[in-house]
Amino acid sequence: MELDQVVSFMGLVFLAVVPYILASQGTMLAGQTGQFNVSQEGIMLAGASLGFLGAYQFNSLAAGMITAVLTGALFGLAFTYFTTTLKMNQFVVGLALFFVGLGLSTLAFKLAIGVTLTPPQIPTLKKIPIPLLSQIPIVGEIIFSQNLFVYFAVLLSLALYLFLYRTQYGLELRAVGESPKTADSMGISVTRARYVTAVVGGALIGLAGVYLPMVYTGTFTEGIVQGRGWLSTALTFFGGWQPHYIFFSSFFFAMVEVFALRAQVFGSGLPHQLLLTFPYITTLLVMMFGARWARTPAFLGQNYDREKRSI
Repeated sequence: MELDQVVSFMGLVFLAVVPYILASQGTMLAGQTGQFNVSQEGIMLAGASLGFLGAYQFNSLAAGMITAVLTGALFGLAFTYFTTTLKMNQFVVGLALFFVGLGLSTLAFKLAIGVTLTPPQIPTLKKIPIPLLSQIPIVGEIIFSQNLFVYFAVLLSLALYLFLYRTQYGLELRAVGESPKTADSMGISVTRARYVTAVVGGALIGLAGVYLPMVYTGTFTEGIVQGRGWLSTALTFFGGWQPHYIFFSSFFFAMVEVFALRAQVFGSGLPHQLLLTFPYITTLLVMMFGARWARTPAFLGQNYDREKRSI
């Protein structure tokens, strides 16, 4: 492979990695307080649809981002209300919210736009080269000549690592996911921690959804997420529910995605249906051999009831 092809390939990887990072880090953040939300695909679809509509109606990409963030935050709030306040099963609630997001994404778009042969378009995000750094040969073009979302995803991962492992409040959040009874006895509000992390995590997942129309297509189409939400769930497990491992693991998933797309474009002799399954086959293999070392929060997926004598 020639150098120009390598630079082009890696540039596409940095574009493709953003939704994986945002959705997985959002899932991880809620998981640190014991919440296992499986509605990522639905939240991303709702964020993509409503975020696109916000950008289109207000003629502002910023408005679209805010709409997507609020959409994801509302899903996170609903998840925590049903599971933490009402003590409902987390997996069941997550599946229900997935279907809500799936239906809402299509319904909202059709109500606002209707059925058209030519879908409306919004301007896609432009690259923002970083002065001086973007002039570095090869690396500058790949890393420092990207759109705003790419820079945000990198800084977010760093910030989450520092927050969770270098601050008192981050330690308290992780304590809630390990032993909420112990955290509660130390005066840490388990309910507040779960609400905060679920809302912020949902906001990140919604932002991951709107990234797709704002960077890839310029419009919303049904199924635009293409399973990235489900892959992000697997990625979170593979990354051991730790922000730095999730960040680096996301690049592996993005490389598989870009490779499958490139193979279709340039012709590999393989059926395109088979190429489309590569990310999912890779996910299964990764989970088979890599999930053994991954350590999940001890109380993940369980609801805490302080009235119970033993947890």
